[in-house]
Amino acid sequence: MKKLLFILLILSSSLLHATNISYEVSMNEPHTHYYNVKMSVTDYEKDYFDIQMPVWSPGSYLVREFAKGVEGLTATFNKKMLKTEKINKNTWRIYAEKANNVVINYNVYAFELSVRTSFVDASHAYFNGTSMFMFIDELRNTPHNLTIIPFKDWKKVSTSLPKLKGGKGFQYQAPDYDILVDSPVEIGNQVTFDFTSAGVVHHVAMYGKGNYDIETLKTDMGKVTQACTDVFGVNPNKEYTFIIHNLTHFGGGLEHLSSTTLEVDRWTYSEGSAYKGFLSLVAHEYFHLWNVKRIRPQALGPFDYNNENYTSLLWVMEGFTSYYDELLLYRAGIYDEESIMKKFKGSINNIENQPGNKVQPVAHSSFDAWIKAYRPNENSYNTTISYYSKGSVVANMLDLMIINKTKGKKSLDNVMQHLYNEYYKKQGRGFTPDEMKKTLETVSGLNMDAFFEKYINGTQTFDYKTIFGYAGLTVDIVVDDNVSLGVSTSGNKIKKVYRGTSAYVGGLNVNDEILAIDGYRVHSDISDYILGRPIGEEVSILISRDDIIQTITLPLLAKGSKRFFIFNESGKKNSVHKKWLSQK
Repeated sequence: MKKLLFILLILSSSLLHATNISYEVSMNEPHTHYYNVKMSVTDYEKDYFDIQMPVWSPGSYLVREFAKGVEGLTATFNKKMLKTEKINKNTWRIYAEKANNVVINYNVYAFELSVRTSFVDASHAYFNGTSMFMFIDELRNTPHNLTIIPFKDWKKVSTSLPKLKGGKGFQYQAPDYDILVDSPVEIGNQVTFDFTSAGVVHHVAMYGKGNYDIETLKTDMGKVTQACTDVFGVNPNKEYTFIIHNLTHFGGGLEHLSSTTLEVDRWTYSEGSAYKGFLSLVAHEYFHLWNVKRIRPQALGPFDYNNENYTSLLWVMEGFTSYYDELLLYRAGIYDEESIMKKFKGSINNIENQPGNKVQPVAHSSFDAWIKAYRPNENSYNTTISYYSKGSVVANMLDLMIINKTKGKKSLDNVMQHLYNEYYKKQGRGFTPDEMKKTLETVSGLNMDAFFEKYINGTQTFDYKTIFGYAGLTVDIVVDDNVSLGVSTSGNKIKKVYRGTSAYVGGLNVNDEILAIDGYRVHSDISDYILGRPIGEEVSILISRDDIIQTITLPLLAKGSKRFFIFNESGKKNSVHKKWLSQK
């Protein structure tokens, strides 16, 4: 009994003296684009400890070096200055001298308004935690508190972080560091409204003026979020937050566990393709609350915030999501069948006419996202393919193959459900590429060896005629035999040279300025001087390269691009077609 009391006394003492990490964020002069951050570390009595700023933001696979925004870091104990030392690009060592309450102050310059970075000006503040909050590695799994002090006239804070129990004002608590930085924050006087869908209360924060109608958004966003939930039959959130920036430029979206940030053109909300594009973005980021944030490769959690986190499965995480962000708009009744088929055809025409599709397998595209996808150059079109666009076509092919093989009993939905239930719910971990392949085989009954060899780890072209034929559809492929120079230009200056074209074979370079073709000065679209000429005819092109005038003579080659047309010749829908395109 005495021993038990002694153990309880020790446990009670340890709880009373558990290390506490808290942050206070203010923006005293928002027009200067600086945040003021105070990080307090209590009951962590060390001779020294290291604090680190992440180098990247999960969901955006590029090292962004967030430490570059940090200025004026100091540490104190009872107002006494402590020694600090920067020991590498994103790590500061705090010589704490066993102090039980260390206060670290630093400023963060934030003037990049994107879904993955942070920003503050006289109109509002927005931040992602990865570019704001430093961490102590061994304490990442402890609770982290946050207090936000808005600028004097700002009244609202929008975030998915739960309020601190018993806290006052804008005080929040995250169960660990990962949740803290996975919860973006909007501060200002944004328009806010709520809607309920799929049993979840959705909070919407709208920054910036736009032509949106709140009641219309409630209805349509409700349809989309319900359609996403229907894929899995369960929504893991009780509440969810949309932060929407309405701007003159737009930058897509970024997913989080219980929220998302979207950036759109402020005039995107009128009826038409732009508005449907917005709803597709809503579907994409919302679908990620399952696919990426809970269904995930092993490499994507727990995160290494100091280095790249490599995975060859982004074609599943982003590609499958890109397939569903269109398909679910059809299921929600926002697209008709003609519209969704146009989207599918567009995706195929996009990848099949990009030279890089025959160079880079989609698994390699995923793995090399860190060095290629976010760092494109003038030759990227020739050597790479997007795991978004190629992955969406892979998903389309798999969906039809599974429906056909199982005679309509299963679809890609069942693959997603299996991944969610087996690896997230049951095992609580991410999956490997082999486990992804095994899941597809388990659900479909197909042997996926050849599929992965040819289309995931290889660059072969899908047998579109056979696969769409499962749904009773006909595929026609028309090759463009017109001649083409094979460049894209800005004015008369070459910006891209496409592999296998006249310009590529003949030696034209990026940054060449085309002055004349066959002795005629070029004033308008370069294609006007080429169109209608026979294949093989030589043309003489006068260029300026590094301000040196020279002539390039080259043979004209056929454009060679393909157009894929998919149509229902019979006008009837077989069982595969009905299962594939059903408005649930």
